[in-house]
Amino acid sequence: MQPFVFSAQQAPFMSSCILLTGAAGFTGQHLKKMAESRGHRVLALQSDLNDVQGMEDELTGQRIEKVVHLAGISFVGHADETAFYKVNVIGTVNLLKALKSQQKYLTSVLIASSANVYGNCDASPISENQPPAPVNHYAMSKLAMEHMARTYSDSLPLLLTRPFNYTGPGQAPGFLIPKLVDHFARRIPQIELGNLHVEREFNDVRMVCDAYLALLDKGVPGEVYNVCSGQPYTLQAVITALEELTGHHMQVTVNPTFIRANEVHRLCGDPDKLMACTGPLPTYSLKDTLSSMLAAARPD
Repeated sequence: MQPFVFSAQQAPFMSSCILLTGAAGFTGQHLKKMAESRGHRVLALQSDLNDVQGMEDELTGQRIEKVVHLAGISFVGHADETAFYKVNVIGTVNLLKALKSQQKYLTSVLIASSANVYGNCDASPISENQPPAPVNHYAMSKLAMEHMARTYSDSLPLLLTRPFNYTGPGQAPGFLIPKLVDHFARRIPQIELGNLHVEREFNDVRMVCDAYLALLDKGVPGEVYNVCSGQPYTLQAVITALEELTGHHMQVTVNPTFIRANEVHRLCGDPDKLMACTGPLPTYSLKDTLSSMLAAARPD
């Protein structure tokens, strides 16, 4: 199957209409704000991903040039395992069906997958050539989504992204870093956590949004891009940084029930392909990110 190639008449505009799914979510709010600050018009999809006709009706008459698909279930510990597939896989396919009516104007359709598809592997940092080996339903649903999305690559200019862990102000408190920031902001004396020695990239959501917007203009249809920095941290390093930023020391207890079966121990990406495509992106240190989250989390 040949990848989609757009014509000269479909070359990217300086300012575009971007269809954004998941606009009310953590990443979506940041992306919408950033895109609009750069002169783009952002159309936030209102229809349910399981309503193909509703999406087609909503998109009728719109001149959409670019799409960022963020909507989905992103919490690995989500209780309903079947929902991962209904939303992340079937919902994405429904969106692509609806988008086929927009293919006259589309120049790029970016679908956010996840670095979790790589699972546990000996390679580090992980490149896009690493064979996926998902170890949970979230990751499996994202990999299935990628494969189903590729069946539309002959008619839509698809880009697949695999973001590694990232965080920032507004992320749900059920995620680990916002939970830690909240405890330090409120100077809570103790906390229970899982494995303190797992290593993750904890990139800034602003870097991720910068990467997505750059890929909309420069990404090659049919390609997969890791969205990462190549800089991992242990949870202990995050705790130490928060202690230095707040002057607060908290007792940390490891609760074995918080340690997931099939835990991915180290997740660090190779950003070379991304950088070769987009060029240098704005960088944020771990303390930059945590400081922005503390400023947003501190009680009045």
